[in-house]
Amino acid sequence: MEATSVGLVKALKEVLSESQVTENLTVRELHGRDESYHATSLPDIVVFPETTLQVSEVVKVASIHKVPVVPFGLGSSLEGHVIPYQHGITIDFSLMNKVLEVRGDDFLVKVQPGVTRSQLNKELKKYGLFFSVDPGADATLGGMAATNASGTTSVKYGVMRDQVRDLEVVLADGSIIHTGNLAAKSSSGYHLNGLFVGSEGTLGCFTELTLRVYGIPEHIMAARASFPSLNDAVEGVVSILQAGIPIARVELVDEPSMKQVNLHSDTSYNEGPTLFLEFHGNEAGLKQDVAFTKEIVAEHNCLDIEFETDNAARNRLWEARHNLAYAYIHGHPGKKLMVTDVCLPISELSGAIHHARETVDSLGLTGGIVGHVGDGNYHILLMIDNENKEEVGRAKQLNEQIVLYALERNGTCTGEHGVGVGKQKYQKQEHGESLLVMEKIKKALDPDNLLNPSKIFMQEGE
Repeated sequence: MEATSVGLVKALKEVLSESQVTENLTVRELHGRDESYHATSLPDIVVFPETTLQVSEVVKVASIHKVPVVPFGLGSSLEGHVIPYQHGITIDFSLMNKVLEVRGDDFLVKVQPGVTRSQLNKELKKYGLFFSVDPGADATLGGMAATNASGTTSVKYGVMRDQVRDLEVVLADGSIIHTGNLAAKSSSGYHLNGLFVGSEGTLGCFTELTLRVYGIPEHIMAARASFPSLNDAVEGVVSILQAGIPIARVELVDEPSMKQVNLHSDTSYNEGPTLFLEFHGNEAGLKQDVAFTKEIVAEHNCLDIEFETDNAARNRLWEARHNLAYAYIHGHPGKKLMVTDVCLPISELSGAIHHARETVDSLGLTGGIVGHVGDGNYHILLMIDNENKEEVGRAKQLNEQIVLYALERNGTCTGEHGVGVGKQKYQKQEHGESLLVMEKIKKALDPDNLLNPSKIFMQEGE
């Protein structure tokens, strides 16, 4: 759509109030990018619905006018998911941000898609509960479900797909469906939760989510362990997992990244390859887990390991890890952050990280390696000058090399960030003939290709 149709705007204002529909350039610019390095592109119109019915009516209007629709949470995605390259309508879910119901006895909560992770956990704390998925960014739960987000706690609690019990979804024709129920398990019909979680807005717009929550652990202990080499650190993780220790978080931070941590967070941590760990459980069980962990990391040449039980100290530790991306950004003014994301079998992780570090150095790029190594997922935080085409080219070359390394070892091109536009070209290699099945599902549910077009699947001519 090259120019906004007067009829389209009028139709939208008939189903929403005038204040919920805007063509304001500043607002459109805010919805034309995410936190990635991908090129910006503006929607023609941004709408702010408050109810499922309003979302349905917006989608019906878009269907009649054959205009693309892109769902938008907070724009914290990293592969261009919310950038409307075909323009059209962006649906901003910021006004649909209510925690609708807490079912404490069922360990379930029902929320609207605009609720953020921190907002939900603040509410759940009153009930002695918490939501486990922690991607670092304070993303919306709708966006997290759309990309099948995971993060630091997935090694113990699982990824976003494991937490979704039911979704309310507005389909391309404006109809409203539910993908599940409140039961803990079901053998009835196709697993629609699994289909829609991770679909990145290409199959429907999420308007309600029913999610699994957990009791706040009786005791939590964090630790920081430094090692002489990346190999020692990764092998230490493998041994911890093989020993069956129910670790809640285990994060790898390499030497350059630890230097950025200290500069940004005003800490004085050892500037070598480091594991950030966290244990959840009861007091007696944690003592045994900690003692066993000390023995294991010692066998892998651990230089020192420090434990934190004080809540403030634990928070400082994890804030340092979560703020690492911003530490790189602030430490390299004028450059843009590019974050890679691959996941491999645990047995292949050590080799993959060595390959990644060698590739970063050989290409003369600036970056550090971090990862949710308990599930084989690692990232390279690259600082690049977007105006320097040669440097951007080297960064893309790096990304391609580590993706191909992962795929050759039966891994995936994206462990948690999603496909968006950045990982489209690897879908055929990763999925083979299964990609045709995905394309048929997309065609069946969205025959006019109006829901977040140009994402996941390569378009004709690309």
